Amino acid sequence: MIEEQVILVNEQDEPIGLMNKLEAHEKAILHRAFSVFVLNRNNEIMLQQRAHHKYHSPLLWTNTCCSHQRDGETNIEAGTRRLFEEMGFKTELKELFHFIYKAPFDNGLTEHELDHVMIGYYNDEPQINSDEVENWKWMKIEDVKTDMMQNPDIYTVWFKIIFDEFYHYLEDHKL
Repeated sequence: MIEEQVILVNEQDEPIGLMNKLEAHEKAILHRAFSVFVLNRNNEIMLQQRAHHKYHSPLLWTNTCCSHQRDGETNIEAGTRRLFEEMGFKTELKELFHFIYKAPFDNGLTEHELDHVMIGYYNDEPQINSDEVENWKWMKIEDVKTDMMQNPDIYTVWFKIIFDEFYHYLEDHKL
């Protein structure tokens, strides 16, 4: 299997090359990524628990899905593809904002990403891919915020950063 490549970018999100995903995380090089938040009619976020066999952050809770764009793929195309691959459904996505963050892991890898945050709406149960996802649940936005403060160790490093940005975005914008 060929290792997936990520799109290296500068701080203006202009592509400057491609690199194997693991190498980019080992060297903490800025690359393009996306995070999808799916909400239901009750304003709850669909969270996923990462599969137990993942090489980093296994069994931790995170947003509905996140990954990296492929070369030539738009942000929305990438989000739609990965949402279907991980959670087994499609829904219309809208890009809200993007920002840069850097988050080191305990295993020596570092996420250094220009992250495009997207939102979608869905009210049914997902058909999770057990290679990617261990479990899922709906959670009210305020409950996520509270639980993250009380139990920070059960959430991925990047989700804590991204959720904070998402939460402040929601405060400033009426969706």
